[in-house]
Amino acid sequence: MNKNTIIGITLIGLLLIGFSVYNSRVARQQQEIQRVRDSVAAAQAFEYAEEMARQMAADSAAGQSGQDGGEPAYVSTYANPFLEEAYNAGEDFYYLENNRLRIMYSTKGGQAASVLVKDFYTSDSTALYLMKEDYSDFGLQLYTDQYINTGGFTYETVVSNDSTLVMRLYFSDTAFIEHRYFLPADSYMVDFDVHMVNMDRHIPRNASQFEIAWNMDVPRLERGYKNEQNYSTVDYKYPGQVKKIENLGIMRGGGRSGGNHREVTTRIEWFAFQQQYFSAILRAEDNFESGNLSMKFYPETDTERRLMACSASTLVQYDPGADVTVPFEFYYGPNHFRTLKSYDCDFEKIVPLGGWLVRWINRGIIIPVFDLFGRFISNYGIIILLLTVLIKLVISPLTLKSYMSSAKMNVLRPELDKINAKYPRQEDALKKQQETMDLYRKAGVSMFGGCLPMLLQFPVLFAMFRFFPASFELRQKGFLWADDLSTYDSILDLGFNIPLYGDHVSLFAILCALSMYFSARMTQGSNVDNNPQMKSMRNMTLYFMPIFMLFICNNLSSGLTYYYLLSNLIMMLQTWIIRRFFVDEEKIMARVRAASVKGAAKPKSKFQQRLEAIQKAQQEAIREQQKQQQRRR
Repeated sequence: MNKNTIIGITLIGLLLIGFSVYNSRVARQQQEIQRVRDSVAAAQAFEYAEEMARQMAADSAAGQSGQDGGEPAYVSTYANPFLEEAYNAGEDFYYLENNRLRIMYSTKGGQAASVLVKDFYTSDSTALYLMKEDYSDFGLQLYTDQYINTGGFTYETVVSNDSTLVMRLYFSDTAFIEHRYFLPADSYMVDFDVHMVNMDRHIPRNASQFEIAWNMDVPRLERGYKNEQNYSTVDYKYPGQVKKIENLGIMRGGGRSGGNHREVTTRIEWFAFQQQYFSAILRAEDNFESGNLSMKFYPETDTERRLMACSASTLVQYDPGADVTVPFEFYYGPNHFRTLKSYDCDFEKIVPLGGWLVRWINRGIIIPVFDLFGRFISNYGIIILLLTVLIKLVISPLTLKSYMSSAKMNVLRPELDKINAKYPRQEDALKKQQETMDLYRKAGVSMFGGCLPMLLQFPVLFAMFRFFPASFELRQKGFLWADDLSTYDSILDLGFNIPLYGDHVSLFAILCALSMYFSARMTQGSNVDNNPQMKSMRNMTLYFMPIFMLFICNNLSSGLTYYYLLSNLIMMLQTWIIRRFFVDEEKIMARVRAASVKGAAKPKSKFQQRLEAIQKAQQEAIREQQKQQQRRR
């Protein structure tokens, strides 16, 4: 293995170390956020306990008034008789339905009770309910003559058909809050209007806002709990030109039941309860003024197979009056990039495609090419193969340049060994470096010729690492022995968990590790270096890295691991082709010798002159320091 490859592996190692340090910092931040959230929860629990104590005291007083055989006196919860009646009324259900969704609405709170997303299924092949009954609680919080949450009241249904549902909560014969729902055909978006009529008679004049409180338990829908957890979160978007998406927090190192909370003091256009491949999004046409968003994961052993508990409390500002309409929109559907983008609300930004450069590569190159192949080919395993081949062909000039640079370095190895033998002492390190640089200059070899092309390939590598786990198209699409390319493939379920490895055996992971081993052997070829450090590095590349990839890939999506396997195999083929048809070491040696002769008369560049000046200055400083030490002795 040559020096350039070592530099590349070292850089990869530094990236991994930096990523680990970043994860540790994020984990500490999340622990602090969880501490704050626990404090808030404790305060809320205390308030709830006080409210229950007051209610028990009221019930006790009512029971005493009915002593001596009399009926207990009825105690009204609400002073408004219309609200009292709505509070005690029964619950009915109505449906909105099109070819994509079937939403069940409850008159209790005038809210969605369950959401069936058609044409999709969970990992155990059952109907996919993005929202299950009793898993969601939605209501408006406002002050009339007392503080109320509309989620606890039964609405009266005014209009009901497949596309339209209108429900009202009356405060008097002529004053009410109306929920209007409209589900267009062939859409995942539900129009939702809050219509207030004559509510200015019941709401104080100085009040021009209400809160929306939405709590939802997101169910588990995919096979791999860890993978599903890593790509599930709560997102929100700032309005205006900034169009900034901030992720509320994928749990990293905070434990399986870790959570997060965020208070947003700026205006928000929408927020999303995002599962790995499906999301429930609430958008305010005129923006929310502010909000409190939180989430917490359930443990993998949760008997109800819930993934995470999400909650949002957002402030809505409106212009008071006798007839007020505040428009909203609900999105219940897949995190499919093109589908989300079609609504022109920046919903597609919840798809985790990486940072600005990696995201640009995915959005501008990978996704369009992937979609183009998908129009003509139905087998996604073949599409990944074609995509991998195309990527390798595009970056093949960089690969060729890197390999040619490595070949030149191998040809120069005997000359480098002579220089090392000429300057064995540590004090002559600067002379050795200077003469090595001079050899490179005469031979026309760049020190970074093999390393830079490798670094330029990293953004593409990271883009693919982001693309495959986020690609909705791969969900439940099989290839060979893998029945779902969006999650890990398993040829053997162990029945027990191995730390860092998992409770299953992935064949794609094994093949990927083997291909990495043989690719490393092929790349090293006949390179011989007796340096113990080089031998250690070579052994790490040959043995440690494949084992490391075996553990990592065992829990990755099989589509991503399949891509790594193909990439390694194509790299081996490229190496063979380059060696067979492009690299002739005798010709390279002749060109290097000719360049060396010409290079002797070639003037030095300004950079080389400055470098030599620095080296001479360092040598003079070392000599002066040695002289001073001798004088002291």
